Amino acid sequence: MTAQEKLTTTVSTKGQVILPSSIRKRREWGAGTRLLVEDTPDGVLLKATPAFVETRPKDVFASLPHVGKPKTLEEMDAGVLAEARRRHARD
Repeated sequence: MTAQEKLTTTVSTKGQVILPSSIRKRREWGAGTRLLVEDTPDGVLLKATPAFVETRPKDVFASLPHVGKPKTLEEMDAGVLAEARRRHARD
């Protein structure tokens, strides 16, 4: 769509609006895509809603229980390396 091309649509009796296919394809908005509707001074803004709720580190930090002494950085590095070797060996 060029900057000069204007697309129009019509509001149905149920308040539904069909978005032009060129916009839906460019935005990859398939059937069932949830959109956030925002009323702005310039018009109505549609944005796809995020797939997941935004979280902060403090919301999830230490969310899994751990029993025992904390691992050292060296122990964690050794564990990661051992797992990488195990996965590489099976390929």
